[in-house]
Amino acid sequence: MGLRFTVLASGSTGNATIVQSENATVLVDAGLSAKKLEELMKERDVSGHELDAILVTHEHSDHIKGLGAIARKYELPIYANEATWENMHKHVGKIEADKRMIMETGSAVTFGGMLGEMRVESYAISHDAAEPVGYCFYNGESKLSLVTDLGYMSEKVRQQVIHSDVLVLESNHDVDMLRVGRYPWNIKRRILSDIGHLSNEAAGDALCELLTDRTQRVYLAHLSRDHNQMDLAKLTVNKVLENNGFFFKKDEFSLMETYYDRPTLWDEVRRR
Repeated sequence: MGLRFTVLASGSTGNATIVQSENATVLVDAGLSAKKLEELMKERDVSGHELDAILVTHEHSDHIKGLGAIARKYELPIYANEATWENMHKHVGKIEADKRMIMETGSAVTFGGMLGEMRVESYAISHDAAEPVGYCFYNGESKLSLVTDLGYMSEKVRQQVIHSDVLVLESNHDVDMLRVGRYPWNIKRRILSDIGHLSNEAAGDALCELLTDRTQRVYLAHLSRDHNQMDLAKLTVNKVLENNGFFFKKDEFSLMETYYDRPTLWDEVRRR
């Protein structure tokens, strides 16, 4: 087995993803209650006892809600940069010093014993958090990139995540739905800003810069329940791609769905 993953949940109500290699299993974010996380993991036959670590992207509650509880229950190390630790420690409760792992932005860690079969690199993103990051996962020549909670696709992010076999990419909102939605204007302005979230069109624009012959699947993630719909997100992204000359056969490339309330199927990440 190379890499495989399942997005346990994705959206404003909570985010969590399992990434697994033959000898390593990590949880990225824990934005639901520990009880709910365990239920979702059980649906994919993963026990908390199998986890080797939790990686944190940033300190917003939809990414750390169950972090302290599940980390303490299974005595798991938590990896985050120092700024994120400083801003989330009061929300996660007591974490033993030997479980507080500092993973500075731009650094890498390996899991899976002496072979280091799962390599994880963090990279900086633009979002209204202390020091938010995304993660890329490598096993041999296989590459999986998690790219959510970013206000825009910078050149540095593009360079980090390009040439991925599989991407989990934010497609948070439809701009028109957001503009007429129930949120107060200050929140709408934050979402639309460079430290907010990618819209459906912005996700399509980003993919125009990211798609290579290697890219097999892109999971649209972190959709707003109030200001988006999966069918609309896929339609918009596909339209942007087609307008820019991208046309695909079904066996070449697929847009995939994520869900706020249930996990995706396991997906094997392999070099084409």
